[in-house]
Amino acid sequence: MTGPDAVVASDYDYQTYDRHIGKQISLRPATVERDLGRLHRWLGSNHVKPYWQLDLPLPQFREALSSKVASDHLTPYIGSLNHVPMSYWECYWAAEDDVANHYDVAPHDQGVHLLLGPEEYLGQGYALSLLRAVVAMQFRHPETHRIIAEPDARNEKAVHIFEQCGFEAETEFHFDEAEKDAVLLVCERERFESEVLTDATAMPAQGTDSGVATDD
Repeated sequence: MTGPDAVVASDYDYQTYDRHIGKQISLRPATVERDLGRLHRWLGSNHVKPYWQLDLPLPQFREALSSKVASDHLTPYIGSLNHVPMSYWECYWAAEDDVANHYDVAPHDQGVHLLLGPEEYLGQGYALSLLRAVVAMQFRHPETHRIIAEPDARNEKAVHIFEQCGFEAETEFHFDEAEKDAVLLVCERERFESEVLTDATAMPAQGTDSGVATDD
């Protein structure tokens, strides 16, 4: 396969087969060259716009994406199912993010944002499997013992998916820098590895995610 969307195994930072959805989950860093068009469409979608502030004209969106790609504390990822791009993730070091102003951050805490792009992927039971894969990828860093999320407090579906993945709600706060009321959710490594991954092994196939689109 050739062209801007061509990928090989070495492009991916993380891959796993999830038997509950019967699909290969792959994660690779996003690039401006490969992903500008798709991300501009996804961030401008009606199911995404209420929670993200990136519904921008293409020139401004290119600048915003370029800034994220060049960031030294945040890595944007494209998530694929069976090698078809369908989700966007931001994995970041919480101590270097604005969220550090709002909780007792540890030096190696990581955070995560997510959205599912094409509408045909909503409500198909994919969100939990994808989130579980991303959190497992983040916990590969040996000094990370907590993953946090700070979804919009209005987004009850996203909060529910995080809680299914081992995150616990600690508090609600006004996230001034992100211009939203947020829920602080925390996932501890010990709980994730002993409960979430163990439970995932025993889960029946084909769960549902109630149509969650985004966490931000």
